[in-house]
Amino acid sequence: MRNSATRAAALAVVGACGLLPGLAGAVCQIRTTQAVAFGTYLSTDVLPRDSVGNIIFRCEGQITPIYIDISTGGGGAFAARSMAGPGSPRLRYNLYRDATRLLVWGNGSSGTVRYGPFLPVFGEDTTIPIYGRIFSQQSVPAGAYSDTLVMTVTF
Repeated sequence: MRNSATRAAALAVVGACGLLPGLAGAVCQIRTTQAVAFGTYLSTDVLPRDSVGNIIFRCEGQITPIYIDISTGGGGAFAARSMAGPGSPRLRYNLYRDATRLLVWGNGSSGTVRYGPFLPVFGEDTTIPIYGRIFSQQSVPAGAYSDTLVMTVTF
């Protein structure tokens, strides 16, 4: 049986910035994100479905390196994040720092990596790609699937 459905991993963004003494004027914020949208997934696909989204952020007055972390999302685990959809099965996927999809983007725990340390360019938008992958041959009901993630900027 062929199941097909439109799949999208939506990114909800929360920017959390910590200030160091003497950096009262420093501000970093995530300005926008482009969701990692996978399009139509077929459970009979023998190859994983890949997609790319991005984060655009800007820092003002920042003189220390920053880190950007991405949460586990609704599935609660970095090993295989999962999207909720119709019914109880969740659609497994993950987000990566690299185009080869070997470095799972998380918070530095459980075998994941963070974005950083990175010294941003003052007052300029910086765009960072987010590489996504839905794992192949998952038997899930047809429908729309999504996940909400939190991004945290730390400096």
